[in-house]
Amino acid sequence: MPSSIINRPLAVSLGEPAGIGGEIILKSWRERSQRDIPVFFVVGSIKILIRTARELGLDIPVTAISSPDKAAEIFPYALPVIDLDHQFDHQADFDFGTPSRATAALVIRAIETATDLVLTGKAAGLVTAPIQKSILYDVGFTFPGHTEYLAHLCQQHGCPPAKPVMMLVSDQLRVVPLTIHIALADVARKVTPELLRDSCLKTNAALIQDFGIQNPRLAVAGLNPHAGEEGGMGAEDQLVIRPTLDKLRQSGLTIVGPLPADTLFHADARTGYDAAICMYHDQALIPIKTLDFDGGVNVTLGLPMVRTSPDHGTALNIAGKAVARPHSMIRALKLARHIWINRQKVAPDHV
Repeated sequence: MPSSIINRPLAVSLGEPAGIGGEIILKSWRERSQRDIPVFFVVGSIKILIRTARELGLDIPVTAISSPDKAAEIFPYALPVIDLDHQFDHQADFDFGTPSRATAALVIRAIETATDLVLTGKAAGLVTAPIQKSILYDVGFTFPGHTEYLAHLCQQHGCPPAKPVMMLVSDQLRVVPLTIHIALADVARKVTPELLRDSCLKTNAALIQDFGIQNPRLAVAGLNPHAGEEGGMGAEDQLVIRPTLDKLRQSGLTIVGPLPADTLFHADARTGYDAAICMYHDQALIPIKTLDFDGGVNVTLGLPMVRTSPDHGTALNIAGKAVARPHSMIRALKLARHIWINRQKVAPDHV
C-alpha cells in the first residue's frame, strides 16, 4: 500500500468553541508522540484555538496551513489548522460554558469543509469534536445531529442516499442502538423488521471491513424485559425481532437473540459476541459508558467515508477549567486511522 495512502492525514472539525472540543484537540496533539497519534489537522478557527490554549495555560503552538498535504510537515512542531476565520467576523467571540450564535455558522462550516476534504480524498477520515445542537438550531440547522447531517453532505457530493448507523466502541464492548434520539414512548413502533435487518447487515459488514473480524458474531437485545417472556411482557420480541433474526441467520449471519438486556453485558456474556444490537439509546449507551466513560468512541457506519467522534458531549460545565481528559478524542483519532487502513486493504483508494 503506498505510503501516501497510509499517511493521509485525518481532518478534525472544531466543534463548539464554548465547550471542551478545543481543549481535547490541543491536548491530543500534545500527546502525539507518547500515544502514537496519527497526523491530523483541524478545520476551524486558528484564533479560537490560540485563545483556548492561552486561557487554559497550554503551551501549544498552532499554525495555519493552506492545504491538508502540508499537515504531515507541520504536525511534529505545531497543530496544523485549515483556518476559516477569513469567512467570519466573530473574532474568536466566545465564552467558555456559554455557547453563542456568533460562532454557530463557523461550527457548521467547519463540518462542511472537513467533509469535503475527506470526500475529495485530501483527508483519510473525519473526527468530529462535540457540537451544541441547541445553538445550531438557532441559526437554521435542521438535522437531529452530526450523523444525519453528514449523510446529507455525502448525498450532496453525489454519493447514494445512506441510512447511517451509530456504533459505540470501547476496548470492552461494541454496541449499536437501533433507535437513537427519540422518546422512549415511540421506540416500539420504530422497531421494524426493515430497520433491524438494515442495522444488523451494516454492523456485520463493518465488523468485517472496518474491524477485520472475518466471522462476526452479533447479539441482539430484546425490547421488553426478559425479551418479552414469550409474549407475556409485550409481543414485539416474538412478532418483530425473532422472525427478522431467523431470516438473517438463514442468510448466513451468526446472530443470537432476542436476549434479555439485563444479562447481556456482564463480562462472561461479552465474550460471546463482537457487537450487540440494542433497541434504544440508553439500552446501548448505559453499559458502554459504565464500562469506559472516558474512552468510548462513536463510529458512523454506512457512510462513504470514515467518521469517528468522542462519545461525549460539549461538557459545558467543565469548559475553560483545563480539566477535560482527551482520552476519547485520542481513541477516536486512532480508531479512524485503523478503520481507514482496513478499508484500504479491501478497496484501495488512489485518489
